[in-house]
Amino acid sequence: MAIHPELEVEAVTDTEGVTIPNPLLQPLKINEINGRRKRAEDSQWVVAAPSNTSSFKLHSSKGKPKARRWDHILSAESKRREGSSLKRAAKWLGRPGLISLGGGLPSSDYFPFDSLTFKAPVVGHFSEEETHDSGIDITSGKHDLAINKSIFDIEISFNYGQGSGAAQLLRWIAEHTELAHKPPYEDWACTMSVGSTYALEMAFRMLTESGDYILSEEYTFATAVETAAPLNVRVAGIKMDEQGLLPESMDEILTNWEPAARHGARKPFVLYTVPSGQNPTGATQGTQRRKDIYAVCQKHDVYILEDEPYYFLQMQPYTGADAPDPPPPASHEDFLKSLVPSLLSMDVDGRVMRMDSFSKVIAPGCRLGWITASEQIITRYKKHSDVSTQGPSGMSQLVLFKLLDEHWGHSGYLDWLIFIRMEYTKRRNVILDACERFLPDVVSWKPPMAGMFHWMQVDWKKHPHAKTKSVTELEEEIFMASIEHGSLVMRGSWFYAENDIEHDTMFFRATYAAAPSDKIVEAIKRFGDAVRESFGLPAIEYEVAENGNHAIDSNGKVENDSERRKLET
Repeated sequence: MAIHPELEVEAVTDTEGVTIPNPLLQPLKINEINGRRKRAEDSQWVVAAPSNTSSFKLHSSKGKPKARRWDHILSAESKRREGSSLKRAAKWLGRPGLISLGGGLPSSDYFPFDSLTFKAPVVGHFSEEETHDSGIDITSGKHDLAINKSIFDIEISFNYGQGSGAAQLLRWIAEHTELAHKPPYEDWACTMSVGSTYALEMAFRMLTESGDYILSEEYTFATAVETAAPLNVRVAGIKMDEQGLLPESMDEILTNWEPAARHGARKPFVLYTVPSGQNPTGATQGTQRRKDIYAVCQKHDVYILEDEPYYFLQMQPYTGADAPDPPPPASHEDFLKSLVPSLLSMDVDGRVMRMDSFSKVIAPGCRLGWITASEQIITRYKKHSDVSTQGPSGMSQLVLFKLLDEHWGHSGYLDWLIFIRMEYTKRRNVILDACERFLPDVVSWKPPMAGMFHWMQVDWKKHPHAKTKSVTELEEEIFMASIEHGSLVMRGSWFYAENDIEHDTMFFRATYAAAPSDKIVEAIKRFGDAVRESFGLPAIEYEVAENGNHAIDSNGKVENDSERRKLET
């Protein structure tokens, strides 16, 4: 009799049995992850030990489809790369009794560090003040593995390692990916990166040739364009709305692609997109939008680079300046369900390389992220990294392992993500309230639902010099006026995917991530003053009263703090 794969048989007597659910195939609960971990051989944790995501997966992938092969899009450079022959020898380092005189691994006797200690917040007490008052010191010694105190220590992490990163942290990353995204095909894998920007450059080198085009939003991450340019790779901009790139625009571009009109370039087969809190527009693709984008990519056989540093900065719904903030998610499960499903979670073909990063949710300076893709693509990526970056900083890996695996665990990390979600929601609301108070009617915006950027459109055609000056000249004028008033916002033209086409819109990008709330408000007020000055609109004068700032128009009318502060004629 065939046994259902999600069931196991437990004996009752010698001849009878009952079926019980297989725990490894049931929905994953955050507090069960440690108990589901497979027992790893001690050799997994030694210096420069190779590792494989498949040994860290918590669910069986049997029965799921396998990823498509992508040989037809791999670049000639990628196909030529053979990886590091010296690192391949590392697979024998964990053999008991082996004396290694092979690899050039310095003895940890000469590392001038005995221990590493940092202070981190206790779960549920995440603020800076609470961390200072009640945070705990986390310490790693040099030889913690040898004395069975930890599986990761200074001796291992501060030495050379594999391009994929240390197995100790890679296990946590694979578990987190499975928990958050549940990739729906069998042979997915993860490998660490030295941040997403380097991962993106590596992806361009793996998947494109000189002279190619890639696809992206018409306003896109400026560094992505600047990373592609030296490789002689151009970007074709896809039209956008408040949810980001329009799948019908991408379909139209691909259907009607004419090499003669595009410097002789072949039809693009790589899409670079930032689906959540897109930089610079702050747009977030909804669930159906992502499904539609994926369908267009299937139709035209396009490979997707999903850059998601802001994925966990999806915020609470914006309910208006005077409305109370919605409460935080009630549980970890509610938090995960509230997130728009990733493209990775929809990927049945293995056509998505997802780039994740700790830069926006832990700290940019750790320079550590990871990619998730099919085993074929991950294998090619590692052949690049093994002979270039050689993997992310071991010091960063050790700090993150101690924080995420040993201290917080998956549950505590989700608590941290909920905390920063609520903090970013407050900051987002501050900048939106300030815009309502201080910006003239020629400026409009959509409330961002994720990320850290606020995208403001200026109706430049209402400018008194619109017929005599170009949109670029007026943008420069407003930008410099804002600088003179003491506020820095970024020019929208700096984010064009294509600089060589005519643009008829004007935007400015502000961030609510860096400055404290009072400075955010003041900066928006100064930007509003600069726009008024450029457009020749009446200035707003301010005075300080006992109950706060009041805006006074030219007739002496005072608007109080509970009302809209925009005073226009």
